[in-house]
Amino acid sequence: MTDDIDVTAHYESLKDRVVIITGGGQGIGRGYARHFARQGAIPVIAELNGENGENVKREIEEAGGTAYAFETDVGSMDSVSAMTEATLSATGRIDVLINNAAVFSRITMAPFWELPLDEWDSAMRVNVTGSFYCARAVVPAMQEAKWGRIVNVTSGTVALGSANYLHYITSKSAMLGMTRSMARELGPWNVTVNTFWPGIIKTEVPRPSAPDAVFEMFRDQQCLPRLTTIEDLAKPMLFLCSEEAKYMTGQIFEPDGGLSFN
Repeated sequence: MTDDIDVTAHYESLKDRVVIITGGGQGIGRGYARHFARQGAIPVIAELNGENGENVKREIEEAGGTAYAFETDVGSMDSVSAMTEATLSATGRIDVLINNAAVFSRITMAPFWELPLDEWDSAMRVNVTGSFYCARAVVPAMQEAKWGRIVNVTSGTVALGSANYLHYITSKSAMLGMTRSMARELGPWNVTVNTFWPGIIKTEVPRPSAPDAVFEMFRDQQCLPRLTTIEDLAKPMLFLCSEEAKYMTGQIFEPDGGLSFN
């Protein structure tokens, strides 16, 4: 949370909301956490790398915000349950879940018939099953409160059908169906569920399979030909989780500069 963050967007309805962000210890998830804290929300960093999660928590606290960090393996129901229980014990509520954690940055890029089988299994366990586990764990608190936001994060690679990422693209395609079914089932409790379709963005997370030329190529294909910033993604995420978006559910929310149309 530094002064380089543009915080012109402000949502009073996010104040004191408890926002679980899986994979919130780095990259886009870290950006979401910092922006929610700026709105007076309480980010919960559910992060496999415990040190990274604590670093983000410390960043937020040093800027005057409140945050929690719990080392979490979203692919383990026991770990997810422990994180959920710790969150409820610390805050007494869960308002928002952002299913952001994913296996991606260091996966093998290869034709699908050459992909390591263990990487396929890992992508499904974390990207799909992990999102299911987290939603399953937080729903009782949202149902009791009769208010909630679940955001399932997908990827622009789904629309593009990018070659050599079949395990990742298949797992992220599942977010669309998961969102629609969850939205139908949770509507009676005033819980909205939407798919967030972020643009291609370069963060501090190393991406060995994506040199600068790849980002430039996607930039040139966008209607708005510039590189994506974290503000381009975090501000729409704030809106989607606020009271202002209370009548949106089961939808695809697509801040990607016009790279694809869905």
